[in-house]
Amino acid sequence: MRDFAVSDSRAVQAQLDRLAALSLPQGRIGLDAIRQLLARLGDPQLSIPPVFHVAGTNGKGSTCAYLRAILEAQGYRVHAITSPHLVRYNERIRVAGELVGDEELAALLSEVLDAAGGLQVSFFEVTIAASFLAFARHPADVCVIEVGLGGRFDATNVVPTPLVCGIATLGIDHERFLLAPEDGTPAEPLARIAFEKAGIRRPHVPLVTMAYPAHVEAVLHALAQAEEVPLWMRGEAWKAQVTGDAIWFEDHDGSLTLPLPHMPGAHQAENAALAVAMLRRQSVLRIDPQAYAQGIRDAQWPARMQLLGDGPLTRLVPGTAVWLDGGHNRDAGLALEAFLRAREIAPHLILGMIEGKDPGALLEPLHRQVESVTLVPVPGHACLPPEAFAGWPVDTTTAPDVATALRALEQRKARAVLIAGSLYLAGAVLRDNGELPD
Repeated sequence: MRDFAVSDSRAVQAQLDRLAALSLPQGRIGLDAIRQLLARLGDPQLSIPPVFHVAGTNGKGSTCAYLRAILEAQGYRVHAITSPHLVRYNERIRVAGELVGDEELAALLSEVLDAAGGLQVSFFEVTIAASFLAFARHPADVCVIEVGLGGRFDATNVVPTPLVCGIATLGIDHERFLLAPEDGTPAEPLARIAFEKAGIRRPHVPLVTMAYPAHVEAVLHALAQAEEVPLWMRGEAWKAQVTGDAIWFEDHDGSLTLPLPHMPGAHQAENAALAVAMLRRQSVLRIDPQAYAQGIRDAQWPARMQLLGDGPLTRLVPGTAVWLDGGHNRDAGLALEAFLRAREIAPHLILGMIEGKDPGALLEPLHRQVESVTLVPVPGHACLPPEAFAGWPVDTTTAPDVATALRALEQRKARAVLIAGSLYLAGAVLRDNGELPD
């Protein structure tokens, strides 16, 4: 499945059309193509500022948002790569704190695509190459780079030696790619996922992780020990606990009392703590306690339990709280259920999931907390059919789009609505409600 990208800029759209025409050989893995492409461009990745590299199944994007916000609160200029974009392709590339502009983006993509002739590169590989070109040409103090998929064979994994690597929450996702049979890899699924994510590790570079089941931690310990990777695992090298209205954090260098994030959901405190642990494991950049606090408060990450503001979609259900989340797997379902239960919210769920996802992974933890489910398509993508959701003991209907679903829920006097199931659906909702991520 290709990423979906459109732009109001003619120059950018011309390059996005070229991106959409790329054909990636089915099942191809490896870093050879991205390395060849970067070599043709002069290896810009070797000239970028120091890197924080973050992998994980859930929470890696939020962790990157906290890293960037804390670093910027300290006064540093930060380049960042995140994915996927929600509304505009520009969201993937942040140059010294600002989204890349259309004129520069069009020129970057054109340069990379011209250099890629005959290489059979992917949408994501072109994006990463364009990002590194931009980062090498603009001054900044540090880069925050989010892994796209997995870690070991992700196109971002060609960066020079990072300051710190981090792994956020682990879960089962992208099974077709991350669980493909391969000799010498763990057989148990979550351990295999950990193995793939830990592919970003480097000798002598701190690898900071969350706590995981014992068999998963054993895999990480074995990898770290074999390659002289300093492993800083939660519960062993650092601790974090939410106490009242604060996060208590402790590691070998002492303790901090930090504010709770403004981003909703108990899991956001966990992501913020991981970002703090990563920052405290490097010795190049100075971070003051007040910068940690300010960054945690300031961090934003759209479509993660985001309460939508006034716009064309929310006006269809006046007086109704409309929440938006891009979650689509079991961990996301558990986080959503905990958030809704803590706030005593029982919303009507508008749900769209792309083909290949497991509907039960999201609905099993969530279905008891919702009043009804309205199934909608995800614009521009092949979706799970209604029959994939059969059998759940909840009132289920279908609608051709989110606007139609909201109009129907207004007739039912819905007090709360949650739109979830796909980041691509979340992006369409933000666009249609006039809330462009910046």
